Amino acid sequence: MNRTAIVAKIVEIAERVAQPEGIEIVEVELKGTGRHQVLLIVIDRPVAFGDKPAGVTHGDCEFITRQVGDILDVEDFIPGTYSLEVSSPGVERKLLKWKDWERFVGEKVKVVLREIVAPATAKHFDGMLARADAATQSIAVTLSEGVEVTFPFSEVDRANLKFEW
Repeated sequence: MNRTAIVAKIVEIAERVAQPEGIEIVEVELKGTGRHQVLLIVIDRPVAFGDKPAGVTHGDCEFITRQVGDILDVEDFIPGTYSLEVSSPGVERKLLKWKDWERFVGEKVKVVLREIVAPATAKHFDGMLARADAATQSIAVTLSEGVEVTFPFSEVDRANLKFEW
């Protein structure tokens, strides 16, 4: 099984465990090789669920670690050894999926495009996420000087929320 297939299987397992608890799997990464692998699972609870408030608690991280870890130990499809780390996305969480863009409209973001997309004149933007248009799969960011830049979702190389310290 190649690395992409391994990560896809881990995502499937993590989502199966997390979904009934109202927990979202934000990202799964398997970093390193051999004895130095780290399996990182980033989780979030976007809305209150039952008696649990929105946001990630230490207990949520512990739950996912225990449940997913036990399944991975039994299925044993990750070659070599690894350390499992489960964490919250943090205040400057990555925007990876389309639903992230829709959810965080109105928030400050930092965006890096794959290449400059006309009429923009740069690949890097800091501003407020003004729109995420599902019909056109485009994103609009309002820059600090009031200029709005629109670009296709497919051109995003990386993006995250930007927290003002």
